[in-house]
Amino acid sequence: MDVKEAIENRRSIRWYDGKKVPDKVIDEILDAARRAPSGCNAQPWRFRIVRDRETVEKLKRKKAFPQDFVYQAPAIVVCCTDPAAYAGRYGGENQVEDGTVPEDPVERKAMFRIVEEKAAARALRDLSIASAFMVLRATELGLGTSYIGLIEEAVLHEALEIPGNLIIPFVITMGYAARLPSRTPRKELREILL
Repeated sequence: MDVKEAIENRRSIRWYDGKKVPDKVIDEILDAARRAPSGCNAQPWRFRIVRDRETVEKLKRKKAFPQDFVYQAPAIVVCCTDPAAYAGRYGGENQVEDGTVPEDPVERKAMFRIVEEKAAARALRDLSIASAFMVLRATELGLGTSYIGLIEEAVLHEALEIPGNLIIPFVITMGYAARLPSRTPRKELREILL
């Protein structure tokens, strides 16, 4: 399967067959996220993989997710990002070498004033890129996924002991699909152009 096929085959899966996702497959998917680009190579993403039923039941008791199907997924990928990962980063050595940022550190810092106060937006952007890589790799490996934005972030922080400086904008459910939903309609190209 190539990238185009993975994009075309991806669906939001809400019904899983219960089969465990092997560790090796999870590692492949996380490796795809690890390879994603990020601003100033900050790599702000962090992931918690929840697969054990005891932790899932704990999240259920605490009402971490209002949608019951989330608790049925063989794996829940808690997607976190750290806005502080950009502090003091003003391009990398490779950017100095290729001439896309000034060599002088003061000039580089001045250039990055545009994004200096947008750390949270940058962290969300970069996590989104990494998670898209994960979802496409999961699709390629025969897994179904679904982005879940209906989450109680404070519950996830507390129940999973995730540091408070990390933002948790969404989780991704993951497993082998019990059924595939039909394709959802997409806007035409002309409709997405300004």
